Amino acid sequence: MKTQTLDEVQDKLIGKIGTPERDRFEYELQMDLIGQAIKETRQERKLTQEELGKLIGVQKAQISRIESNASNVTIDTLMRVFKALQAKVKFQVELPHYKISLGK
Repeated sequence: MKTQTLDEVQDKLIGKIGTPERDRFEYELQMDLIGQAIKETRQERKLTQEELGKLIGVQKAQISRIESNASNVTIDTLMRVFKALQAKVKFQVELPHYKISLGK
C-alpha cells in the first residue's frame, strides 16, 4: 500500500494549486469560514439573526444565507455585518500599478 501526503491527496481530489477547480474550492472554503465566524461572533454577542439584520438593515433570511455561505453577498453588506459585530477589517487590493488598503 502506497502512502500519500495530504498535498498529494488534495491535488488528486480537488485539483492542483492554481487550477480553476482548486481556486473555486479554496474560495468556497474561505466563504464558508467567514460565514461560520460571523455566526459564532453573533452568538457570542447574544444577538439573534433578526437582531443583527435590523442593525444593518436586512432581513433575517439574508443573515441566515450569509452565515451559511458568504459568497453571495455584496461587500457593502459584509462590511456592515462586520461593523455591527465590531470586527477589525483589513482589505487590500494589489494591481500592477495600484495598491489600495482599507481598514485599520
